[in-house]
Amino acid sequence: MKTLLRNWLPNNVKQQIRHLFTAVDEYQLILLSFLFARFPRSATWLYSLVNRDFMREQQAVLSGRLAYRKQEGIQAVSSALLRRNIHRLEKGLCMQPRRNVFATDFILATVECFATCMNNKHIEASELKWALDVLSAYFDAVTHVENIAQANAIFIAIDKSVIAGQSDPKHSFVPYQHKSIIDTDITTASLRDLCIRRRSVRWFTDKAVADDQLNEAISIALLAPSACNRQPFRFHVCNDQQLAPDIARLAGGTAGFADNIPCVITIVGDLSAYPMSRDRHVIYIDAALAAMQLMLALETLGLSSCPINWPDIDVPEQKMADRLRLTDFERPVMLVAIGYADPHGMIPYSQKKSINVIRTDVI
Repeated sequence: MKTLLRNWLPNNVKQQIRHLFTAVDEYQLILLSFLFARFPRSATWLYSLVNRDFMREQQAVLSGRLAYRKQEGIQAVSSALLRRNIHRLEKGLCMQPRRNVFATDFILATVECFATCMNNKHIEASELKWALDVLSAYFDAVTHVENIAQANAIFIAIDKSVIAGQSDPKHSFVPYQHKSIIDTDITTASLRDLCIRRRSVRWFTDKAVADDQLNEAISIALLAPSACNRQPFRFHVCNDQQLAPDIARLAGGTAGFADNIPCVITIVGDLSAYPMSRDRHVIYIDAALAAMQLMLALETLGLSSCPINWPDIDVPEQKMADRLRLTDFERPVMLVAIGYADPHGMIPYSQKKSINVIRTDVI
């Protein structure tokens, strides 16, 4: 209906409607500010009654929590619960000084989740190996008090043959000392040069993007940190010069240059990785950390990119959900346009804020 009205209404009428909506929004903002200053909970009620801006996010958070409970923390090819708890064990193993007894409140649930995952042929083998190696290191390191002894008995009884071929002790996925980290030739100056070189490029040649380069950049992006190593996102890649503009066009900020985008990645957050609504923002944080590494990696491969904002708007949200077949608990975080830069294409200067403006010292 909105599309029909956009095509049918004269421009002056559409302009008047926009002014009306802007005025109503301003009125709501004034009212909201007045009430919020005195009664914080009133903001929630006001938004529920007169504004739907947070409706989709609330529905997604609730759907994610329900999915987490239904799946018992084990998604299609990965387990958020297993990844979180194994990472918690890793942190315990890294503690200075390390305690003889720790993780008693969740070790039993962790081993039971590991047992379920071992019987799930869809869970990635490297994730299972990581869990196996860390659990083995944990049981070797701690004192076997009641809970731990019970968990260890279950752990010993689990059939681990599915990952037997990956159990090389020389390549164990366990915590290691900082002195064993590989050296690099990257200097502060070279990193700065890379960051200066990476610009938001909107004009590309018609050269097809090499798929192996995309995979190389994505594999580097996946080295980014994430909360409890859950990595709650997926990269939906459209590397097709005919289809990519259709995806890119769903974001309002691509008007005028969408047609020349040869490849686009939609980064989608997965709220089913969290049982609690307090973690609802983590998908955006973790996806953004990975996105930055993705763009820097692309730059080193001779590819340019442009991060594209994804505002929360009804029609584009629904179109993207339909196009990518997203569930209610999956939310687009951002798009990244990718291609080989047109050497004659213009790039915004985009002056950055100074350190004096950004830095605030806590005293």
